[in-house]
Amino acid sequence: MKMFNMPKEKIALVAVSRDCFPMSLSVSRRDRLAAAYREKYGAEDNLYVCPVCIENEKDMLAALEDIKKNDCNALAVYLGNFGPESPETLLAKYFDGPAMYFAAAEESSDDLCDGRGDAYCGMLNAGYNLSIRGIKAYIPEYPVGTAEECADMIAQFAPIARAVIAVKDLKIITFGPRPQDFIACNAPIKCLYDLGVEIEENSELDLFESFNAHAGDERIPSVIADMEKELGSGNKKPEVLAKLAQYELTLLDWCDSHKGGRKYVAIAGKCWPAFQTQFGFVPCYVNSRLTSRGIPVSCEVDIYGALSEYIGTVISRDAVTLLDINNSVPADMFEKHIKDSGYSHRDTFMGFHCGNTPICKLSSGEMRFQKIMARTLPQECTNGTLEGDIAPGKITLFRLQSTCDSKLRAYVAQGEILPVKTCSFGGTGVFAVRDMGRFYRYVLIKKSYPHHGAVAFGHYGRELFETFRLLGVDDCEIDYNRPSGERYPGENPYK
Repeated sequence: MKMFNMPKEKIALVAVSRDCFPMSLSVSRRDRLAAAYREKYGAEDNLYVCPVCIENEKDMLAALEDIKKNDCNALAVYLGNFGPESPETLLAKYFDGPAMYFAAAEESSDDLCDGRGDAYCGMLNAGYNLSIRGIKAYIPEYPVGTAEECADMIAQFAPIARAVIAVKDLKIITFGPRPQDFIACNAPIKCLYDLGVEIEENSELDLFESFNAHAGDERIPSVIADMEKELGSGNKKPEVLAKLAQYELTLLDWCDSHKGGRKYVAIAGKCWPAFQTQFGFVPCYVNSRLTSRGIPVSCEVDIYGALSEYIGTVISRDAVTLLDINNSVPADMFEKHIKDSGYSHRDTFMGFHCGNTPICKLSSGEMRFQKIMARTLPQECTNGTLEGDIAPGKITLFRLQSTCDSKLRAYVAQGEILPVKTCSFGGTGVFAVRDMGRFYRYVLIKKSYPHHGAVAFGHYGRELFETFRLLGVDDCEIDYNRPSGERYPGENPYK
Protein backbone atom coordinates (compact mmCIF):
# COMPACT_ATOMS: atom_id res chain seq x y z
CA MET A 1 0.00 0.00 0.00
CA LYS A 2 1.11 3.55 -0.66
CA MET A 3 2.37 5.42 2.41
CA PHE A 4 0.90 8.83 3.20
CA ASN A 5 0.10 10.88 6.33
CA MET A 6 3.57 12.34 6.71
CA PRO A 7 5.37 15.53 5.64
CA LYS A 8 8.07 15.98 3.06
CA GLU A 9 10.98 17.94 4.40
CA LYS A 10 12.31 20.93 2.46
CA ILE A 11 15.64 21.91 3.96
CA ALA A 12 16.94 25.45 3.58
CA LEU A 13 20.73 25.53 3.23
CA VAL A 14 21.87 28.90 4.63
CA ALA A 15 25.52 29.92 4.64
CA VAL A 16 26.88 32.32 7.24
CA SER A 17 30.02 34.47 7.25
CA ARG A 18 31.95 36.41 9.89
CA ASP A 19 32.50 40.00 8.74
CA CYS A 20 36.28 39.76 9.14
CA PHE A 21 36.39 36.77 6.77
CA PRO A 22 35.75 36.92 3.02
CA MET A 23 32.05 36.16 2.38
CA SER A 24 33.07 34.64 -0.95
CA LEU A 25 34.65 31.76 0.99
CA SER A 26 31.31 30.81 2.59
CA VAL A 27 29.37 31.33 -0.64
CA SER A 28 31.68 29.20 -2.77
CA ARG A 29 31.78 26.44 -0.16
CA ARG A 30 27.97 26.54 0.12
CA ASP A 31 27.62 26.16 -3.64
CA ARG A 32 30.02 23.22 -3.73
CA LEU A 33 28.10 21.60 -0.89
CA ALA A 34 24.78 22.05 -2.71
CA ALA A 35 26.27 20.57 -5.89
CA ALA A 36 27.65 17.59 -3.95
CA TYR A 37 24.28 16.99 -2.30
CA ARG A 38 22.36 17.10 -5.55
CA GLU A 39 24.85 14.84 -7.27
CA LYS A 40 24.44 12.21 -4.57
CA TYR A 41 20.85 12.76 -3.39
CA GLY A 42 19.30 14.69 -6.27
CA ALA A 43 16.32 12.36 -6.56
CA GLU A 44 15.07 13.66 -3.22
CA ASP A 45 14.93 17.27 -4.44
CA ASN A 46 14.45 18.44 -0.86
CA LEU A 47 17.20 21.07 -0.61
CA TYR A 48 16.69 24.79 -1.16
CA VAL A 49 19.78 26.99 -1.36
CA CYS A 50 19.10 30.37 0.23
CA PRO A 51 20.81 33.11 -1.83
CA VAL A 52 21.36 35.27 1.27
CA CYS A 53 24.64 34.68 3.08
CA ILE A 54 24.23 35.88 6.66
CA GLU A 55 26.82 38.30 7.99
CA ASN A 56 24.66 40.43 10.32
CA GLU A 57 21.19 40.58 11.84
CA LYS A 58 19.63 42.32 8.83
CA ASP A 59 20.94 39.54 6.62
CA MET A 60 19.40 37.06 9.04
CA LEU A 61 15.97 38.69 8.68
CA ALA A 62 16.31 38.70 4.89
CA ALA A 63 17.29 35.02 4.88
CA LEU A 64 14.39 34.18 7.21
CA GLU A 65 11.93 35.91 4.91
CA ASP A 66 13.37 34.14 1.87
CA ILE A 67 13.23 30.61 3.27
CA LYS A 68 9.70 31.12 4.59
CA LYS A 69 8.60 32.44 1.19
CA ASN A 70 10.03 29.28 -0.39
CA ASP A 71 8.10 27.00 2.00
CA CYS A 72 11.11 25.54 3.78
CA ASN A 73 10.26 23.60 6.92
CA ALA A 74 13.78 22.66 8.08
CA LEU A 75 17.03 24.57 8.34
CA ALA A 76 20.68 23.69 7.72
CA VAL A 77 23.00 26.47 8.92
CA TYR A 78 26.38 26.08 7.27
CA LEU A 79 29.48 27.76 8.64
CA GLY A 80 31.57 28.25 5.50
CA ASN A 81 33.89 30.28 7.70
CA PHE A 82 33.93 31.22 11.40
CA GLY A 83 30.41 32.62 11.22
CA PRO A 84 28.58 35.39 13.15
CA GLU A 85 27.48 33.70 16.35
CA SER A 86 24.47 35.91 17.16
CA PRO A 87 22.78 36.20 13.74
CA GLU A 88 23.39 32.56 12.86
CA THR A 89 21.71 31.32 16.05
CA LEU A 90 18.92 33.91 15.99
CA LEU A 91 17.92 32.42 12.64
CA ALA A 92 17.08 29.12 14.35
CA LYS A 93 15.29 30.98 17.16
CA TYR A 94 12.94 32.75 14.75
CA PHE A 95 12.55 29.87 12.31
CA ASP A 96 9.60 27.61 13.07
CA GLY A 97 11.13 24.23 12.40
CA PRO A 98 14.05 21.90 13.18
CA ALA A 99 17.56 23.20 12.57
CA MET A 100 21.01 21.71 12.16
CA TYR A 101 24.46 23.33 12.40
CA PHE A 102 27.59 22.12 10.65
CA ALA A 103 30.79 23.55 9.25
CA ALA A 104 33.29 23.47 6.42
CA ALA A 105 36.63 21.71 6.77
CA GLU A 106 39.74 23.41 5.47
CA GLU A 107 40.49 22.32 1.93
CA SER A 108 44.19 22.59 1.14
CA SER A 109 47.50 23.21 2.83
CA ASP A 110 48.28 25.44 -0.15
CA ASP A 111 45.60 27.94 0.91
CA LEU A 112 45.70 28.42 4.67
CA CYS A 113 45.87 32.21 4.65
CA ASP A 114 43.03 33.92 2.75
CA GLY A 115 41.47 30.52 2.14
CA ARG A 116 41.31 29.49 5.81
CA GLY A 117 37.82 29.69 7.27
CA ASP A 118 38.27 28.66 10.92
CA ALA A 119 34.77 27.11 10.98
CA TYR A 120 36.13 24.41 13.31
CA CYS A 121 36.47 27.17 15.89
CA GLY A 122 33.23 28.85 14.85
CA MET A 123 31.22 25.72 15.66
CA LEU A 124 32.27 26.07 19.30
CA ASN A 125 30.82 29.57 19.46
CA ALA A 126 27.71 28.44 17.63
CA GLY A 127 27.21 25.63 20.15
CA TYR A 128 27.67 28.02 23.07
CA ASN A 129 25.21 30.53 21.66
CA LEU A 130 22.62 27.86 20.94
CA SER A 131 22.92 26.79 24.55
CA ILE A 132 22.53 30.23 26.14
CA ARG A 133 19.55 30.95 23.87
CA GLY A 134 17.91 27.65 24.85
CA ILE A 135 17.75 26.45 21.24
CA LYS A 136 17.72 22.73 20.55
CA ALA A 137 19.49 22.03 17.27
CA TYR A 138 20.82 18.93 15.58
CA ILE A 139 24.61 18.85 15.47
CA PRO A 140 26.16 15.87 13.65
CA GLU A 141 28.52 13.52 15.45
CA TYR A 142 31.51 15.25 13.86
CA PRO A 143 30.05 18.43 12.36
CA VAL A 144 33.02 19.54 10.26
CA GLY A 145 33.60 18.15 6.79
CA THR A 146 34.24 18.43 3.09
CA ALA A 147 31.43 19.25 0.69
CA GLU A 148 30.74 15.54 0.18
CA GLU A 149 30.83 14.79 3.91
CA CYS A 150 28.54 17.72 4.69
CA ALA A 151 26.14 16.50 1.99
CA ASP A 152 25.89 13.22 3.91
CA MET A 153 25.20 15.18 7.10
CA ILE A 154 22.21 16.90 5.47
CA ALA A 155 20.91 13.52 4.29
CA GLN A 156 21.26 12.15 7.82
CA PHE A 157 19.37 15.17 9.18
CA ALA A 158 16.46 14.76 6.74
CA PRO A 159 14.55 11.91 8.49
CA ILE A 160 15.13 13.52 11.89
CA ALA A 161 13.77 16.83 10.62
CA ARG A 162 10.84 15.05 9.00
CA ALA A 163 9.91 13.38 12.30
CA VAL A 164 10.06 16.61 14.31
CA ILE A 165 7.96 18.44 11.71
CA ALA A 166 5.40 15.62 11.74
CA VAL A 167 5.06 15.46 15.53
CA LYS A 168 4.41 19.21 15.74
CA ASP A 169 1.43 18.81 13.39
CA LEU A 170 0.05 15.52 14.72
CA LYS A 171 -3.30 14.70 16.29
CA ILE A 172 -3.73 11.41 18.14
CA ILE A 173 -7.32 10.18 18.11
CA THR A 174 -8.31 7.76 20.85
CA PHE A 175 -11.34 5.55 21.37
CA GLY A 176 -12.33 4.21 24.75
CA PRO A 177 -10.69 4.07 28.17
CA ARG A 178 -7.97 1.52 28.72
CA PRO A 179 -9.17 -1.98 29.64
CA GLN A 180 -9.45 -2.97 33.29
CA ASP A 181 -6.15 -4.17 34.81
CA PHE A 182 -4.28 -2.43 32.03
CA ILE A 183 -2.69 0.41 33.92
CA ALA A 184 0.64 -0.31 32.19
CA CYS A 185 -0.15 1.73 29.07
CA ASN A 186 -1.56 4.65 31.06
CA ALA A 187 0.49 7.87 31.16
CA PRO A 188 -0.31 11.56 31.63
CA ILE A 189 -1.05 13.39 28.37
CA LYS A 190 0.58 16.65 29.44
CA CYS A 191 3.79 15.71 27.64
CA LEU A 192 1.83 15.39 24.40
CA TYR A 193 0.86 19.04 24.62
CA ASP A 194 4.44 19.94 25.55
CA LEU A 195 5.54 18.24 22.32
CA GLY A 196 2.94 20.13 20.30
CA VAL A 197 0.78 17.04 19.75
CA GLU A 198 -3.00 17.48 19.86
CA ILE A 199 -5.18 14.73 21.27
CA GLU A 200 -8.86 13.93 20.77
CA GLU A 201 -10.35 11.43 23.20
CA ASN A 202 -13.59 9.66 22.31
CA SER A 203 -15.66 6.87 23.80
CA GLU A 204 -16.25 3.47 22.24
CA LEU A 205 -19.90 4.48 21.96
CA ASP A 206 -18.96 7.35 19.62
CA LEU A 207 -17.05 4.89 17.46
CA PHE A 208 -19.86 2.33 17.53
CA GLU A 209 -22.40 4.93 16.43
CA SER A 210 -20.20 5.96 13.50
CA PHE A 211 -19.59 2.31 12.58
CA ASN A 212 -23.33 1.64 12.44
CA ALA A 213 -23.83 4.74 10.31
CA HIS A 214 -21.46 3.18 7.74
CA ALA A 215 -23.63 0.09 7.27
CA GLY A 216 -24.33 -0.39 3.58
CA ASP A 217 -21.65 2.13 2.54
CA GLU A 218 -21.28 1.87 -1.23
CA ARG A 219 -17.48 1.75 -0.87
CA ILE A 220 -17.52 -1.50 1.13
CA PRO A 221 -17.29 -3.87 -1.89
CA SER A 222 -14.15 -2.18 -3.21
CA VAL A 223 -12.49 -2.38 0.20
CA ILE A 224 -13.41 -6.07 0.43
CA ALA A 225 -11.86 -6.65 -2.99
CA ASP A 226 -8.67 -4.92 -1.87
CA MET A 227 -8.55 -7.06 1.28
CA GLU A 228 -9.07 -10.23 -0.75
CA LYS A 229 -6.22 -9.24 -3.06
CA GLU A 230 -3.91 -8.47 -0.15
CA LEU A 231 -4.71 -11.65 1.79
CA GLY A 232 -4.64 -14.01 -1.19
CA SER A 233 -4.58 -17.59 0.02
CA GLY A 234 -4.45 -16.30 3.60
CA ASN A 235 -8.10 -15.22 3.42
CA LYS A 236 -9.29 -17.84 5.91
CA LYS A 237 -12.21 -15.83 7.33
CA PRO A 238 -14.02 -14.34 4.30
CA GLU A 239 -17.26 -14.08 6.25
CA VAL A 240 -15.88 -11.19 8.37
CA LEU A 241 -14.46 -9.03 5.56
CA ALA A 242 -17.63 -6.95 5.08
CA LYS A 243 -17.61 -5.85 8.71
CA LEU A 244 -13.87 -5.17 8.62
CA ALA A 245 -14.28 -3.07 5.48
CA GLN A 246 -17.08 -1.12 7.16
CA TYR A 247 -14.83 -0.53 10.16
CA GLU A 248 -11.89 0.58 8.00
CA LEU A 249 -14.06 3.17 6.27
CA THR A 250 -15.33 4.33 9.66
CA LEU A 251 -11.79 5.02 10.89
CA LEU A 252 -10.63 6.69 7.68
CA ASP A 253 -13.69 8.95 7.54
CA TRP A 254 -13.27 9.80 11.22
CA CYS A 255 -9.66 10.84 10.61
CA ASP A 256 -10.62 13.00 7.65
CA SER A 257 -13.41 14.78 9.50
CA HIS A 258 -11.61 15.15 12.84
CA LYS A 259 -8.14 16.33 11.82
CA GLY A 260 -9.17 19.88 12.50
CA GLY A 261 -6.19 22.16 12.01
CA ARG A 262 -3.68 19.28 12.03
CA LYS A 263 -2.17 17.64 8.98
CA TYR A 264 -1.37 14.19 10.37
CA VAL A 265 -3.12 11.63 12.54
CA ALA A 266 -2.49 8.48 14.54
CA ILE A 267 -5.03 6.35 16.41
CA ALA A 268 -5.01 4.65 19.80
CA GLY A 269 -7.93 2.25 19.75
CA LYS A 270 -9.82 -0.04 22.10
CA CYS A 271 -9.96 -3.69 21.09
CA TRP A 272 -11.25 -5.54 24.18
CA PRO A 273 -13.14 -6.62 26.28
CA ALA A 274 -16.48 -5.33 24.91
CA PHE A 275 -15.32 -4.56 21.38
CA GLN A 276 -15.63 -8.11 20.07
CA THR A 277 -19.14 -8.79 21.39
CA GLN A 278 -20.56 -5.44 20.22
CA PHE A 279 -18.82 -4.99 16.87
CA GLY A 280 -18.72 -8.72 16.16
CA PHE A 281 -15.02 -8.95 15.26
CA VAL A 282 -11.58 -7.83 16.40
CA PRO A 283 -9.95 -4.84 14.66
CA CYS A 284 -6.41 -6.21 14.31
CA TYR A 285 -6.36 -6.64 10.53
CA VAL A 286 -7.82 -3.18 9.89
CA ASN A 287 -5.28 -1.71 12.30
CA SER A 288 -2.52 -3.39 10.28
CA ARG A 289 -3.85 -2.00 7.00
CA LEU A 290 -4.00 1.59 8.24
CA THR A 291 -0.55 1.23 9.80
CA SER A 292 0.85 0.06 6.47
CA ARG A 293 -0.43 3.30 4.89
CA GLY A 294 1.21 5.54 7.45
CA ILE A 295 -1.63 5.89 9.99
CA PRO A 296 -0.45 3.82 12.97
CA VAL A 297 -3.23 2.33 15.08
CA SER A 298 -2.06 1.17 18.48
CA CYS A 299 -3.88 -1.48 20.49
CA GLU A 300 -5.39 -1.10 23.94
CA VAL A 301 -5.58 2.71 23.78
CA ASP A 302 -1.80 2.97 24.04
CA ILE A 303 -1.38 6.67 23.28
CA TYR A 304 2.41 6.83 23.61
CA GLY A 305 2.64 3.59 21.65
CA ALA A 306 0.78 5.26 18.77
CA LEU A 307 3.07 8.28 18.99
CA SER A 308 6.15 6.05 18.99
CA GLU A 309 4.86 4.11 16.00
CA TYR A 310 4.19 7.32 14.12
CA ILE A 311 7.70 8.66 14.74
CA GLY A 312 9.17 5.36 13.51
CA THR A 313 6.95 5.46 10.42
CA VAL A 314 8.02 8.97 9.47
CA ILE A 315 11.72 8.27 10.03
CA SER A 316 11.77 4.98 8.14
CA ARG A 317 9.12 5.86 5.55
CA ASP A 318 7.98 2.31 6.10
CA ALA A 319 5.41 0.34 8.04
CA VAL A 320 6.11 -0.30 11.73
CA THR A 321 4.40 -2.42 14.36
CA LEU A 322 3.66 -2.38 18.07
CA LEU A 323 4.34 -5.62 19.94
CA ASP A 324 4.24 -7.01 23.43
CA ILE A 325 7.76 -7.73 24.65
CA ASN A 326 6.11 -10.97 25.37
CA ASN A 327 7.80 -14.21 26.35
CA SER A 328 11.14 -15.90 26.72
CA VAL A 329 12.45 -18.24 24.06
CA PRO A 330 12.13 -21.89 25.17
CA ALA A 331 15.46 -23.51 25.95
CA ASP A 332 14.98 -26.29 23.40
CA MET A 333 14.22 -23.74 20.64
CA PHE A 334 17.38 -21.83 21.56
CA GLU A 335 19.51 -24.97 21.61
CA LYS A 336 18.18 -26.22 18.29
CA HIS A 337 18.05 -23.01 16.25
CA ILE A 338 19.92 -20.10 17.90
CA LYS A 339 22.87 -21.14 20.07
CA ASP A 340 25.38 -21.04 17.20
CA SER A 341 24.25 -17.57 16.03
CA GLY A 342 26.49 -15.67 18.46
CA TYR A 343 23.62 -14.63 20.72
CA SER A 344 23.19 -15.79 24.31
CA HIS A 345 19.84 -17.15 25.48
CA ARG A 346 19.22 -13.93 27.45
CA ASP A 347 19.78 -11.86 24.32
CA THR A 348 16.59 -13.32 22.90
CA PHE A 349 12.85 -12.94 23.48
CA MET A 350 9.63 -13.32 21.54
CA GLY A 351 7.63 -10.30 20.38
CA PHE A 352 3.91 -10.83 19.91
CA HIS A 353 0.60 -9.16 19.26
CA CYS A 354 -2.73 -10.59 18.25
CA GLY A 355 -2.58 -9.56 14.61
CA ASN A 356 -1.78 -5.88 14.03
CA THR A 357 1.53 -6.30 12.17
CA PRO A 358 1.10 -5.35 8.48
CA ILE A 359 1.12 -8.27 6.06
CA CYS A 360 4.10 -6.80 4.24
CA LYS A 361 6.16 -7.49 7.38
CA LEU A 362 5.11 -11.13 7.79
CA SER A 363 6.77 -14.13 6.16
CA SER A 364 3.20 -15.10 5.28
CA GLY A 365 -0.06 -13.85 6.74
CA GLU A 366 -3.44 -15.44 7.31
CA MET A 367 -6.76 -14.12 8.60
CA ARG A 368 -7.62 -16.03 11.78
CA PHE A 369 -9.40 -15.66 15.11
CA GLN A 370 -8.02 -14.28 18.37
CA LYS A 371 -7.05 -17.40 20.31
CA ILE A 372 -6.79 -15.79 23.76
CA MET A 373 -10.18 -14.07 23.53
CA ALA A 374 -11.80 -17.21 22.10
CA ARG A 375 -11.04 -19.02 25.36
CA THR A 376 -13.91 -17.09 26.99
CA LEU A 377 -15.97 -15.87 24.01
CA PRO A 378 -17.62 -17.39 20.94
CA GLN A 379 -14.91 -17.82 18.33
CA GLU A 380 -16.93 -16.12 15.58
CA CYS A 381 -16.78 -12.73 17.34
CA THR A 382 -12.98 -12.92 17.63
CA ASN A 383 -12.32 -13.19 13.88
CA GLY A 384 -10.14 -10.47 12.37
CA THR A 385 -6.55 -11.13 13.39
CA LEU A 386 -3.70 -11.17 10.88
CA GLU A 387 -1.35 -13.93 11.96
CA GLY A 388 2.02 -15.28 10.93
CA ASP A 389 5.71 -15.20 11.75
CA ILE A 390 7.27 -11.77 11.37
CA ALA A 391 9.84 -11.74 8.56
CA PRO A 392 13.49 -11.97 9.67
CA GLY A 393 15.77 -8.98 9.34
CA LYS A 394 17.13 -5.92 11.13
CA ILE A 395 14.87 -4.12 13.60
CA THR A 396 14.94 -1.23 16.05
CA LEU A 397 12.98 -1.59 19.28
CA PHE A 398 12.03 1.77 20.78
CA ARG A 399 9.51 3.82 22.71
CA LEU A 400 8.85 7.42 23.72
CA GLN A 401 6.97 7.56 27.03
CA SER A 402 5.81 9.93 29.74
CA THR A 403 6.53 9.06 33.35
CA CYS A 404 3.74 9.27 35.91
CA ASP A 405 5.01 12.74 36.89
CA SER A 406 4.93 13.97 33.27
CA LYS A 407 8.56 13.73 32.21
CA LEU A 408 9.60 12.38 28.84
CA ARG A 409 11.93 9.42 28.54
CA ALA A 410 12.75 7.01 25.73
CA TYR A 411 14.69 3.92 24.82
CA VAL A 412 16.27 2.67 21.60
CA ALA A 413 17.77 -0.77 20.99
CA GLN A 414 18.88 -2.22 17.67
CA GLY A 415 18.74 -5.92 16.91
CA GLU A 416 17.17 -8.40 14.54
CA ILE A 417 14.36 -10.86 14.06
CA LEU A 418 15.86 -14.31 13.64
CA PRO A 419 14.83 -16.79 10.91
CA VAL A 420 13.31 -19.17 13.44
CA LYS A 421 9.79 -20.59 13.25
CA THR A 422 7.86 -19.43 16.30
CA CYS A 423 5.49 -22.42 16.51
CA SER A 424 2.96 -20.06 18.08
CA PHE A 425 -0.01 -17.85 17.18
CA GLY A 426 -0.63 -14.16 16.48
CA GLY A 427 1.90 -11.94 14.76
CA THR A 428 5.06 -13.28 16.38
CA GLY A 429 8.83 -13.18 15.95
CA VAL A 430 11.98 -14.38 17.68
CA PHE A 431 13.99 -11.25 18.50
CA ALA A 432 17.67 -10.92 19.34
CA VAL A 433 19.09 -7.77 20.95
CA ARG A 434 22.60 -7.71 22.40
CA ASP A 435 22.55 -7.74 26.21
CA MET A 436 18.74 -7.76 26.18
CA GLY A 437 18.63 -9.44 29.60
CA ARG A 438 20.28 -6.51 31.35
CA PHE A 439 18.37 -3.98 29.23
CA TYR A 440 15.14 -5.74 30.21
CA ARG A 441 16.01 -5.53 33.91
CA TYR A 442 17.67 -2.12 34.23
CA VAL A 443 15.72 -0.12 31.63
CA LEU A 444 12.36 -1.70 30.86
CA ILE A 445 11.58 -2.87 34.42
CA LYS A 446 13.58 -0.41 36.49
CA LYS A 447 12.32 2.63 34.59
CA SER A 448 8.69 1.45 34.51
CA TYR A 449 8.20 1.11 30.77
CA PRO A 450 5.02 -0.66 29.62
CA HIS A 451 5.22 -3.97 27.81
CA HIS A 452 4.42 -2.49 24.39
CA GLY A 453 7.47 -1.76 22.25
CA ALA A 454 7.41 -0.08 18.84
CA VAL A 455 9.35 -1.92 16.15
CA ALA A 456 10.85 -0.30 13.05
CA PHE A 457 12.09 -2.64 10.35
CA GLY A 458 15.71 -1.61 9.92
CA HIS A 459 18.42 0.00 12.04
CA TYR A 460 17.27 3.53 12.86
CA GLY A 461 18.87 3.97 16.27
CA ARG A 462 20.83 7.10 15.33
CA GLU A 463 17.83 8.85 13.82
CA LEU A 464 15.52 7.94 16.70
CA PHE A 465 18.04 8.97 19.36
CA GLU A 466 18.54 12.38 17.74
CA THR A 467 14.80 12.85 17.18
CA PHE A 468 14.05 12.18 20.84
CA ARG A 469 16.78 14.64 21.78
CA LEU A 470 15.32 17.36 19.53
CA LEU A 471 11.85 16.68 20.95
CA GLY A 472 13.16 17.59 24.38
CA VAL A 473 14.06 14.28 26.04
CA ASP A 474 17.06 14.81 28.31
CA ASP A 475 20.15 12.92 27.16
CA CYS A 476 20.25 10.99 30.45
CA GLU A 477 16.66 9.81 29.82
CA ILE A 478 17.38 8.22 26.43
CA ASP A 479 18.37 4.64 27.17
CA TYR A 480 19.98 2.01 24.98
CA ASN A 481 21.18 -1.56 25.42
CA ARG A 482 24.54 -1.10 27.08
CA PRO A 483 27.31 -3.61 26.38
CA SER A 484 28.39 -5.99 29.11
CA GLY A 485 31.37 -3.86 30.17
CA GLU A 486 29.21 -0.78 30.79
CA ARG A 487 27.04 -0.81 33.92
CA TYR A 488 23.60 0.72 34.16
CA PRO A 489 22.91 3.13 37.03
CA GLY A 490 21.88 1.00 39.96
CA GLU A 491 23.13 -2.23 38.44
CA ASN A 492 24.57 -4.48 41.14
CA PRO A 493 28.33 -4.85 40.51
CA TYR A 494 28.55 -8.01 42.64
CA LYS A 495 26.50 -10.36 40.49
